[in-house]
Amino acid sequence: MTTLQSVPALGTHPAPGSLPSRAETREQLSKAAYDLLVIGGGILGISTAWHAAQSGLRVALVDAGDFAGATSSASSKLLHGGLRYLQTGAVKLVAENHFERRAVSRQVAPHLANPLTFYLPVYKGGPHGAAKLGAGVFAYSALSAFGDGVGHVISPAKAQRDVPELRTDNLKAVAVYGDDQMNDARMALMTVRAAVDAGAVVLNHAAVTGLRFTKGRVTGADLEDRLDGTEFGVNARLVLNATGPWVDHLRRMENPDAAPSIRLSKGAHLVLKRTRPWKAALATPIDKYRITFALPWEDMLLLGTTDEAYEGDPADVAVNEKDTAQILDEAAFSIRDQQLSRDLITYSFAGLRVLPGGPGDTSKAKRETVVTEGRGGMLSVAGGKWTTFRHIGRTVMNKLAALPGHPLAEDMEPISHLPKKLPLPGIANPNAVAHRLLIDGAAPGPRMSADTARHLATHYGSLSFDIARMANENPALAERIHPDAPEIWAQVAYARDHEWAETADDVLRRRTTLTIRGLATDEIRAGVESMLGDRN
Repeated sequence: MTTLQSVPALGTHPAPGSLPSRAETREQLSKAAYDLLVIGGGILGISTAWHAAQSGLRVALVDAGDFAGATSSASSKLLHGGLRYLQTGAVKLVAENHFERRAVSRQVAPHLANPLTFYLPVYKGGPHGAAKLGAGVFAYSALSAFGDGVGHVISPAKAQRDVPELRTDNLKAVAVYGDDQMNDARMALMTVRAAVDAGAVVLNHAAVTGLRFTKGRVTGADLEDRLDGTEFGVNARLVLNATGPWVDHLRRMENPDAAPSIRLSKGAHLVLKRTRPWKAALATPIDKYRITFALPWEDMLLLGTTDEAYEGDPADVAVNEKDTAQILDEAAFSIRDQQLSRDLITYSFAGLRVLPGGPGDTSKAKRETVVTEGRGGMLSVAGGKWTTFRHIGRTVMNKLAALPGHPLAEDMEPISHLPKKLPLPGIANPNAVAHRLLIDGAAPGPRMSADTARHLATHYGSLSFDIARMANENPALAERIHPDAPEIWAQVAYARDHEWAETADDVLRRRTTLTIRGLATDEIRAGVESMLGDRN
């Protein structure tokens, strides 16, 4: 493992083609007049900025924290049709979700999405019978045009061969269906990059301190750089509030009397080391409406999620003992005890679902997107789900085109004229990329290990070659950050120079998986901070 003392020497100065400095970006944001200012760097804001820039608008995007720093990197990491929606008869919704899932995993970002087989165990006395679930997964796969195979039922013995820790006591049958999974933080970052490639100007760690008004209309925002305290402002013809759990906070900046428009639901997850390899995921029914997941993800096991009303400060959301106990107890319905030892937990995280305001159980609430216009003309968008992030971006763009007075319509390309399945940067066959990285490793320079090659290929796609070149030019950057993880130090330099990483958490939690693996030691954190400090 690289020692802390050697890390500062790794910090090569930013290479040609690196991002502009924060000062340069602030100056650009301050001096230009933008068509659209997007406040909020979660996936809803990022997707809208991407589509708006593609439409020819001059777009700025800011976030008080990091891109995908809150809810958007605290999901269940799934691109899915929503099997449970079939229970409510939402057949059209499931079909639409499947269309978006297939588009992302096949054409838009095949380098960032992975197919995943799901096993749905049917236990004696459970909330659903084998015949019902068998019919359900068949219908689910039919709505996906059988693109992931035909949903069917298999024996407990066959299922246990793929999921060795599956609990077989009173297990009657196992229904099978297919969906996809991803690293949500990496998907969000690639979408930011796509927006910037299309002309958007972006800045993270920049908090809105107030809105700007012209004759009663919201025409921009005052901001503070959270890293050095610099104050600046952005002017725009239209402002979009895409702040997720904070959407009503910003609405009250526009109108102190604005009534609440949303409610929040907390979803907690646990990450555990796996005792043995898993070849499929488990989706276990808890009751008529809820399912608990056990997902093989990033060489680990992801368990969750919870679903309960949350009324505290969104910044304070965290996993508590009650969440941990609930997740482990529900996982125990279908997973053996040795895989659920608390000693195996490496990380836990919680996010907030943004749901339409109103009464009722949060687990039954629709995950729909709500777009509202305030009295100052600011648009607010909230809700939705990761799978449909492209659709949400298009929905907001259609709303912008239809606004009274058409403030932007004349300057934007109609969304219907844009490519339907525009790929994200780095698109490539990850198997081919990993193979190339290994073959190229035979050339002069450090040889790349197979797990690192695979990790780079499935998190960066063809952009992996840029990281490999950095490692070849400076062998110290080819060293692993931690011996138990595939990441190398070149990824830290790349995150600094090309992915807007400003803090150790930006790198360790979202650009890489080291925090989630429980490997972000004080020594590694100090090394990352040293390299980030060498940007100038």
